[in-house]
Amino acid sequence: MGAGGGAGAGTGGLDVPTLQRRLVEFAAARNWGPFHTPKNLVAALSVEASELMEIFQWLTPEESARVMNDADSAHRVTDEVADVLAYLLQLCEVLGIDALAALDAKIDRNERRFPVPEAP
Repeated sequence: MGAGGGAGAGTGGLDVPTLQRRLVEFAAARNWGPFHTPKNLVAALSVEASELMEIFQWLTPEESARVMNDADSAHRVTDEVADVLAYLLQLCEVLGIDALAALDAKIDRNERRFPVPEAP
């Protein structure tokens, strides 16, 4: 799935709207827009999350903590994380969800739901 290198490659100066615009442009150039319905994007997101899970499926907790130490597995994990994020950002774009605002609000709710235990 990735859009490849080009302008904005790397992490300098990247933000969610810029990445969403690149994803929209990437799909539009290939006439994929009609297929990027919420249902299809959620299905693709689930598949990519499962592919990420597959990398860790039979690892021990210790092995999973070291997965990024091996260049091949680190590359696979990084690619699958990118695919998951790409489909999530595309879903947010289609549904008009501000992903960062949604996460910020969710953290606020969780802080209220799960307060820090008082020290004994």
